Amino acid sequence: MNEKIELLVQNIEKIIVGKREPIIKVVCAMLAEGHVLVEDVPGVGKTRLVSALASSVDGKFNRIQLTPDIMPSDIVGFSMIDPQTRELEYKQGAALCNFLLADEINRASPKAQSSLLEVMEEHQISLDGHTIPLPAPFMVMATQNPVETYGTYHLPEAQMDRFLMKISMGYPSPEEELDIITRSENPTFTQKLSSVMTIEDIKSHIEAVKRVRCTDNVKAYIVALLNATRNSDLIKLGASPRAGIAMLKTAKAYAYIMGRDYVVPDDVKAMMPSVISHRLMLSPKGKSAYPDSEAVMEQVALSVPAPLK
Repeated sequence: MNEKIELLVQNIEKIIVGKREPIIKVVCAMLAEGHVLVEDVPGVGKTRLVSALASSVDGKFNRIQLTPDIMPSDIVGFSMIDPQTRELEYKQGAALCNFLLADEINRASPKAQSSLLEVMEEHQISLDGHTIPLPAPFMVMATQNPVETYGTYHLPEAQMDRFLMKISMGYPSPEEELDIITRSENPTFTQKLSSVMTIEDIKSHIEAVKRVRCTDNVKAYIVALLNATRNSDLIKLGASPRAGIAMLKTAKAYAYIMGRDYVVPDDVKAMMPSVISHRLMLSPKGKSAYPDSEAVMEQVALSVPAPLK
């Protein structure tokens, strides 16, 4: 693994026990300049993971706790008349930062959820005829409880497609849970992490990821996976072209994290479930035959032969 990225992962692991794979995926999304949705049941460390990444990087971090009464102006800001100059003055919202933690995004109203669409896709805020660019890098890290949980709003497909990947934390093993409980007795366990990277370091890594090479064979493999989702009778709505771009970006980032300057098919396979699954709508057959979209995606991928290199 890349030594500097390993240092970042180890720093996060100081307070996130036994979740190396989700940590690497969140870091991968950051280096691919994408956004992450962390979905799982309450209490498994979703918010802690996102906060740990933001604390490990020396950038501006804002958090907004989304509830049904949150307004779009709380997220993107608003304009008001300055009583002295009699001119419109922009008041910043939570989105003007490097890392935005949108906690429990599916508890916000659809109106508030939609205000995130532009900032996630365009990295800018349009307000009262003015365009306000967001700082670089900019990353939205959202958490949500499963949609079956009481008091939540289902995220629309257009919103889900804006997330580069969706990951789950999962319950810890008995040994890991014992470690968590033991660590919780130490007051320093909940203290804020010190940063191990600057924003300039992150920008440098992002540029290095863009230089990672990907052969035409691997790109064709990505396209074949996308087309397989569109032609499967298990899937009602297949992956969009945006999913292919996301797949290429994350495969490059994962290869870089693993210490390579070229992409191999295994990089695509490693990122595929988290990048493509949340963009799919399953058919009745798919819903009845498999527990979730990740299982369907893995089944569909079996029909696509991977290139040797």
